[in-house]
Order: sequence, then C-alpha cells, then structure tokens
Amino acid sequence: MRYSMYILSICCLLLASTTLQAQKDIAPFYPPTEQGEYLNVVQEKTFRYFWDFAHPVSGLIPERTATPNIVTSGGTGFGIMALVVGTYRQWITRQQAVERMLKITRFLEKADRFHGAWSHWLDGRTGKVVPFSRYDDGGDLVETAYLINGLLVAREYFDGKSAQEVELRQRIDRLWRSVEWNWYVHDGKLLWHWSPNYGWQMNHAIGGYNECFITYVLALASPTHPITPEVYVNTWKKAEPWHYINGKEFVGYRLPIGFDYGGPLFFAHYSYLSLDPRWMQDEDVNYWDLNVKHTLINRAYCIYEAPKEYGYSEENWGLTASDNHQFYGAHNPKEDNGTITPTAALSSFPYTPAFSMQVLMHLYRREGNRLFGDYGFFDAYNKHKGWYSNQYLAIDQGPIVIMIENYRSGLLWKLGEKIKEMQQALPKMGIRNPDYPTGYYMYIVDKQTQRVPLLKHPDLGKYVLDYYIATPQTVSIELQDKAGKTTKLLTNQAQTKGPQQLTFLTDPGEYTIRLLTTEGTKELPFRLY
Repeated sequence: MRYSMYILSICCLLLASTTLQAQKDIAPFYPPTEQGEYLNVVQEKTFRYFWDFAHPVSGLIPERTATPNIVTSGGTGFGIMALVVGTYRQWITRQQAVERMLKITRFLEKADRFHGAWSHWLDGRTGKVVPFSRYDDGGDLVETAYLINGLLVAREYFDGKSAQEVELRQRIDRLWRSVEWNWYVHDGKLLWHWSPNYGWQMNHAIGGYNECFITYVLALASPTHPITPEVYVNTWKKAEPWHYINGKEFVGYRLPIGFDYGGPLFFAHYSYLSLDPRWMQDEDVNYWDLNVKHTLINRAYCIYEAPKEYGYSEENWGLTASDNHQFYGAHNPKEDNGTITPTAALSSFPYTPAFSMQVLMHLYRREGNRLFGDYGFFDAYNKHKGWYSNQYLAIDQGPIVIMIENYRSGLLWKLGEKIKEMQQALPKMGIRNPDYPTGYYMYIVDKQTQRVPLLKHPDLGKYVLDYYIATPQTVSIELQDKAGKTTKLLTNQAQTKGPQQLTFLTDPGEYTIRLLTTEGTKELPFRLY
C-alpha cells in the first residue's frame, strides 16, 4: 500500500512539473482584436508549411512545394524555429514538437556532412547530397549556420527534464560541436563552400554586408572549432569592402553599411531571427538602426521612386529575393522588375509594425483569393505582369513566422539571449550593448510624414511606447493631440537605467509625446495607427 502511494505521489509530482513547464513556455491569453486575428491566421497558416509539409522520412523541410524530396538545410533551421513558435502558440503540443525534433536530429546525424557542415540541399529520404549547382555538391557553411542557429534555439526552448528532451539537447550539442568552422578558412578567409570533388573551386569568401552575419557569430561561438576574430575582420569587413561601409543617403535615410539602398530585405531578417539587433552595436553601426533604415528605404523606394506602372503603394511594398515571372531574382531597389514578395514586409514586423500591418491587410483582403493558400501567402506576385506564384519556399515562409513572433512576444530573441555561446561570441566581434541616451531609442521618423508610426499592439489592444533611461531618475510622460490637449500618461515615477515600456490607450491620430526627465524634455511627433 505504501509503495503504491509512493508511486502515485511521484507520478503526481512529474505531472505537476510537466504542467508547470508547459504553462511557462506557452503564449499568454489575450482577448481577440481584429488585427490580432489576422496575424494569427497568417502566422499559423505559414507555420503549417513546416509542420504539415515537412518530409515524412526525415522531418526536414522541402526547399519548395514543387520539389518535396529535396530538403534544405537552411530552410530546416528556419523550420525548427517555426516549430518552437508553433509550440509556444499551442498549434502543436510540446510532445509533438519534441518527437519531430528527435526525428530531425537523428536524420541529420546520418546525413552527408563535409567536415561537419551539411550541403545546401539533401535528399529527404536518404540524407545524400543533392548538388545545388555544378561545383556546389559539398559543405555549405552559411546554410549550415542557419540550421545550427535553429537547433540552438530549440535546445534552449526544450529545456525540460523528460528523457526525450534531455536526449534532444544532447543530440543538438553533438551536432553543434562537430561543425568544423575553422576548417573552412582557406588562405586566411572564411569560405562559403567546399566540395570533395571540386575542393575550393567556388572560392566564395563570405564577405559582408549581407545575409551571412550569423555565420560569423556561430563560427566564433563554436566550443570546438572556432575561427579567430582576425578571420572575421579580414573576410567579413575587408574581403568585399565596396559593400561594407556605405554612409550615403537614400530616400532621405543615411545607410551606415551595406549595398546602396540596402539590398534585398532578407539581409535584415536571416541573421536576426534569434539575435535582437536593439542590443548590438560595433564601431561601424547600430544594428537596430541599420535594419529599420534598410526597411524604410525599401518601402520609400517602392512608394516614391519605383516605376508607377508597378503599382506599388503604402499597402503594397517589399522587395527581396524570391521567385518571379522569369524564375528567381534578388529583388531590391537596384534590381526591381515589379515583383512583390510578401516575406519582405511581413518579416519586417519588428522594424516597421504599422507599415507591415498595412501590407498584411492589403495582401489578405485584396489579393488573398490569388495569393493566400494552405501554407499562407504564396511566394511572390507581379501585378504589372499579371503573374502570381503557385509556390511556397522554405526560406521565405520561415522568417514570416519567426519575425512576427519576435514582434508579438520577442520569443526567439529572448531564447537567443540564453544561448551562452552566441552571446560570448559577440564581444569577439566588437559588438556590445549600445550606450543609448535617455529618449526614444527604437524610433526613426518617417521622412515623408515627419512622424513616427506607432501601431496599437494587436495582442495587447494598447499602444506600447518604448524608451530608454540612461541614468536612474524621475520620469513623466505626456501625450498632446493636434488641438493642444495634454494627457498625462506617467507622473513623477522613479525609473532605473535601461529600456522601459509604457502602455496606453487613446484614439488613433497625430500626437506629440513628451518624455520629461531630470535631464530635460525629449519630444517626438507620432502617428498612432
């Protein structure tokens, strides 16, 4: 009898522990809002690409819907992060996610690898390499970085004590530790590819600035095969200097680094799925400032500088790499043929939530009958040419799920902060927390309206004002409408150094918000959506 009671007590404790774990790692409940419901539909439908369409044998993610047996290592990394979001949002159970993750990691252990790196494409049935191009039939370090990034995020999220979650973390650790990042250093530079048949034939140095930044974070973070900071500087910053330092102005915004006009918008997405750019600053750039300006430049070009016959507008903008009517292109203001790619604006939600919501609503309401399907928005469309894609691509769908979640809850960014290896690598790159002054550290004024757009948070149903306090002091905040009426939002509250948030509710419209501190008054014009 005592033995039976003991077993029952242990079972109850385990059940309680599992319940607490699940409650800790799921999204809080909020009353529905109209825009929140639209976000839910788009985000969950897009997630389904990574759950329903995953390869039945490997669990890895197909490159596109037309080639279900060709799975992609980088797209699988995005898909793993999407599984984390799906678990957090309770679209799947934690148990389902862990079982899928174990299938993925067990398959990856047996798949073709090249000094620890996976190829860009694999056969989802066998794990054998599928050549991406003539000489690209070996290791792809950038795609491997996207995959490892997803695995490390999963390692942090699935932190339970069950035998399956412990096994999953152990498998992820073994995969992570076996990537020989430093082996891909050739002639002092970090190279993208190596082939057992063609060696270093492609000779593609990973020079910045582009989508590959996360590769250096992980290559420097490796606990077993790290590169040196000198390789990072000599390759990323110096190998292709014509598109590293910029400093020119485009559509009213000065761009500190990168290509003219910033390049395709996926540059602002892929490396920041689990890295929060608000807290990244080096000698050349504040990464939040960079990504917000890149997005605003892309949008402003579409509205004010692109050929009018393309039909771009405040509701229809966003240029990035995707399919097009001629097959594929790295669409950006310097290479534009009228193709709008939904992932461009939707994956920019953390940077331009009000403007990204305009695009989401337009695409769903006005183009949804041709552009929205079982797995969310199809890859791209060109209204000028009358062309609409019938395909989904993993590398475009993934950032939509992940970056919308980073806007809504910051989930992946918070998990990224827990990945100790990555956080320890950033100082090796000269990256530190910005020393923000007291004020509105996250906001950049729209050059056309001369106001900051602020969207009512779709989950909270309130406006969220972000600001920074440089030294401990007393803070008051006032809201003034166009008629001069002033409303006090915060009065004489003592606040410590660091980022702060204030939620409030008022009617949409044009306002001025004043931040009153012992350092003085900071005033900024807003347009509340």
